[in-house]
Amino acid sequence: MDRLIVSQPSDPPVFSDDMVANLPEPARRFFTFAIAEGTPLYTIALIEMQGRFGMGDKADPGYMPMRATQVLAAPEGFVWAMSGGLRTMRMSGSDSGSWTRFWLYGLAPVVRFGGDPDHTRSAFGRYVAEAAFWTPAAVLPGPDVTWEPVSEDTARYTMRRGDLEQSVDVTVDAEGRPLQVSFLRWSDANPEKIYRLQPFGGYLSEFREFDGFTLPTHVEAGNMFGTDDYFPFFIADVTSVTFPRAE
Repeated sequence: MDRLIVSQPSDPPVFSDDMVANLPEPARRFFTFAIAEGTPLYTIALIEMQGRFGMGDKADPGYMPMRATQVLAAPEGFVWAMSGGLRTMRMSGSDSGSWTRFWLYGLAPVVRFGGDPDHTRSAFGRYVAEAAFWTPAAVLPGPDVTWEPVSEDTARYTMRRGDLEQSVDVTVDAEGRPLQVSFLRWSDANPEKIYRLQPFGGYLSEFREFDGFTLPTHVEAGNMFGTDDYFPFFIADVTSVTFPRAE
């Protein structure tokens, strides 16, 4: 987390509507809703959340309470440190762009993987999508981010980092609130346990202002978004968002 926070811009430019005047209309509405005029464009956020995490499937979600701290620093990376569980099982762990590990009762590792191209590509998809609603300054148009229209209320951005590339669709309302995000994620969350592109996404609501950014504080997301098999395994309520600066 400290390594990512160090890359926070120390004296960023401030937001102006002129920066997004030439974007597709849904994207322009999104940015003018999410970022107030004159807001310093910090791109790295520290997020505290609580909620439920599903360990099962749609038929048997197996939800357990969770708390998590996240540093989100697209396109560089992210760290999501979670703890939670039930009386019969407690887990803690972390998920980042290169590895995932969870512990049972703080002692026995129950999941560990990462450091391979499949996991890196999958993790990249997650944090690129989350950047749209928790660090909107990170998805402003630039050398690594481009936008294109999809429909009257949906625009698509594509973020690149080295050999990685991820496109995400953002659907907004008339005021520009991002109501949902969706994308094709590289994932093995399927019965065959084979990595492939498949729908992923979620719904956003309960917007609050944080240092000039208006961000969703309730998120429900999961695999097979937009299909009958959609399972929202991640249900989170954000309790704080800050934009830390390196000391």
